[in-house]
Amino acid sequence: MPGPYAKDQSQGFSNRIERVAVVGAGGQIGGQIVEQLLQKGQHVVTAISRPDSTNKLPEGVQIVRVDYSSGDDISALVEALRGQQAFIITMALTAPRDTMSKLLRAAAQAGVPYVLPNWFGHDAANGALCRDSFLTQMRDNVRTEIESLGVSSPLLLNCNFWYEFSLGGGPDRFGFDFQNRSLIYFDEGDIAINTSTWPQCGRAVANLLSLKVLPEDEDDQSPTLAQFKNEGGLVYISSFRLSQKDMFESVKRVTGTTDADWTITKESSEQRWKDGTAEVLRGNFKAFTKMLYSRMFFPNGDGDYQSRRALHNDVLGLPVEDLDAATRIAVRMGENGEVTRTH
Repeated sequence: MPGPYAKDQSQGFSNRIERVAVVGAGGQIGGQIVEQLLQKGQHVVTAISRPDSTNKLPEGVQIVRVDYSSGDDISALVEALRGQQAFIITMALTAPRDTMSKLLRAAAQAGVPYVLPNWFGHDAANGALCRDSFLTQMRDNVRTEIESLGVSSPLLLNCNFWYEFSLGGGPDRFGFDFQNRSLIYFDEGDIAINTSTWPQCGRAVANLLSLKVLPEDEDDQSPTLAQFKNEGGLVYISSFRLSQKDMFESVKRVTGTTDADWTITKESSEQRWKDGTAEVLRGNFKAFTKMLYSRMFFPNGDGDYQSRRALHNDVLGLPVEDLDAATRIAVRMGENGEVTRTH
């Protein structure tokens, strides 16, 4: 049996991920990942796209059009994935429920070693947070299917909510309404959570897939994909650890405003979560966002994984970002209604 080092592998073994396939390459997070992969210049990037897709993809991306939205035949998808070393899946939560299963089964049949399923957010190791956010079934279904197929290794990006998207996405997210200059503090607004920008998430995935697969030999201490595989595939990153009050200070700097220019109210994060949960259980999916975000700001610190475990920012070579620059993007998105128009 080959040992756990690159030197022990059979002839022809590549210790780098060179071929990466992406579903959702034209979306917000998928687009960021593709952009960062192309900038690395180490990968052949293939977008798996539906035949009727009108998304414009950057130059350098190979496009394979496959209709995987209907029927149970995944043979075309398997052929599109054959030879790929990593498969990144980014989809809206509203995608048909069987889509993920089709994609994972196709990856296994094609022999893809690493899969990044549609998990870009919550701490997957926090059972209570996932349960209260209605994400446990999605997490467990993915893990169970990948494990039962026995081919691919999962990599899950734990990045919490996207900063620009959430800050500019209206009061149901981080509590800010930039069009009406109002702010809802959840409790006292002083609970810090981790949050990540879109570019940081893209860099994290691109840098992750640029690591060696295995250490070269016993003396090689450089980070590898094998290390993440052995730790359950959990990858933890963050751009900022912030409370709402911290965010507000950045907002005031960017907008040149003071407290007097804003209408500020307070609501219980727990009560918001209870109300949102009740609405979702009654079939009102529009309340899902309110429920999801309110739960992250509970005073128990569930949204702050940085204080409980080491981040992988340094391992992945991620930069320290400019908070006000990211806030400026969020303010623009909020003032123009960019998030609410598309989500």
